[in-house]
Parts: sequence; C-alpha cells; structure tokens
Amino acid sequence: MSLLLENKTAVVTGGGSGIGRATSLLLAKEGASVVVTDVIGQNALDVAEEIQSEGGQAVGMKVDVTSESDVAEMVAGALREFHKLDCAVNCAGISTAPAAFTELTLESWNRMIGIALTGIFLSMKHELAALEGNGGSIVNISSGAGFTPAPGQPHYTAAKHGVLGLTKSAAREYASRGIRVNAICPGMTDTPMLREHFEQAPEMEQMIAQIAPSGRLALPEEMAHTAVWLCSERASYISGESIIVDYAGLCR
Repeated sequence: MSLLLENKTAVVTGGGSGIGRATSLLLAKEGASVVVTDVIGQNALDVAEEIQSEGGQAVGMKVDVTSESDVAEMVAGALREFHKLDCAVNCAGISTAPAAFTELTLESWNRMIGIALTGIFLSMKHELAALEGNGGSIVNISSGAGFTPAPGQPHYTAAKHGVLGLTKSAAREYASRGIRVNAICPGMTDTPMLREHFEQAPEMEQMIAQIAPSGRLALPEEMAHTAVWLCSERASYISGESIIVDYAGLCR
C-alpha cells in the first residue's frame, strides 16, 4: 500500500505530547518528514528522536505559539530543513482549573486566548504563506467545546469556538489557491492535559466514565488518524469542515 503522505513535509505545534505527539508519529509513519514543535523544547526533541529511531525524518524545535517570531522561525525551519511545506497540524493548547464566569481572572482569560486562539491564528498566518503557490492542508485542533460549552471553562469554550471561525474564514479565502483548512473537535481524549484537568477536578473522570457509551476516553491516536487523513489527498475535496471525533455525539 502507498503511504498517505509520502514525500510530504508537515509541521505540528504542540507535538511534544498528547494528540500532537500521536499525530507527529503517525505523519512520519505515513511517509512525511515532520517538524515537531512544542513550548517544552525537550519534548519536541524526544518525539523527533523517536521518529528518527524508527527510520523517519524529523526535527524538533522549541516554539511558543504566542510568539510570532517563534512561529515564523518554525515555518522557516521547515523550509530550510526539508525545502517545502505541504501540511500543518496545529495542536498547541492548555488546560486550566474550572472557574465560575464571574471568578475567571483576566490573566487566565488572556493566557487561554493567547495560546488556544491567537496561537492558531499566528500559526495559520505563516503556514498559509508557505503553502501559497503549492497548495496543501492545515488541520486545527479545536474541541467538543467548539460546539458545546465546557462547564466552568468560558475562556476555553470561547477560544475553541474561535478556532472554528478562523478555520472557516481561511478555508473560504484560500479555496481557489488549492489550500484546504479543516478542524477536528475531539471528544474527551486521554492526554496529559486532560489528566492534569482531572487532578484539579477528580469527579470529572468518574462522571465521564459513567456517561460515555464507549465506557472509555478516546485515545490520542484516534484523533491523529483523522488529522493525518485530512492532511492527505484522500480528503482532497474537504475544506472548511469542523469534524467532531466523538464516539457517541456527547459533544453535541
């Protein structure tokens, strides 16, 4: 069987753990050269080394998606290392403890919006510029909270709704230039970020286990398969979509 992304180059933000890590590994397995980035640089390097140890091509970079200079260097690094960019998966995000709307601090609001929304904007801005003229695909990781409000998370909910708006806007603007832009809205996925959230609100894990028809959390690899498929030509006529990856529609 031919590989989905043979001879392609991809960048992944938030690639050091969770969905980003799983996506980076799967992109490489499907033939892509991968620029793995993360705000924790060592995590990005570790994932890149894991790809290399399995015979793939990858580099790791420390990138803070709230820094435009970091994001610009991420894309420049991909072009410098692999001479082109074909696709990008924007996974960088954070989790915070639940808070009542009136108790949410401006600092928490700004940090969430800066990483989860402005970070996507900056990443897309530079990725789109690199893709223009050659075409390609961008996949943004939103959340089920892009459709259904997350309890105690007004800032997270707002950011994830915003990601869907950015996705649709870019998809419409760049459709005639052969660039596809889509979003994935994961249901509850077993990632380090979610585990951190459970530590802050232990009752959430038990509640999810009780209401999830599957009886379990999603795996990062299950999200990665959707992202990689959207990056590939198998999804060549799909753009501007926000795909909920959730076993039984709990996010709707």
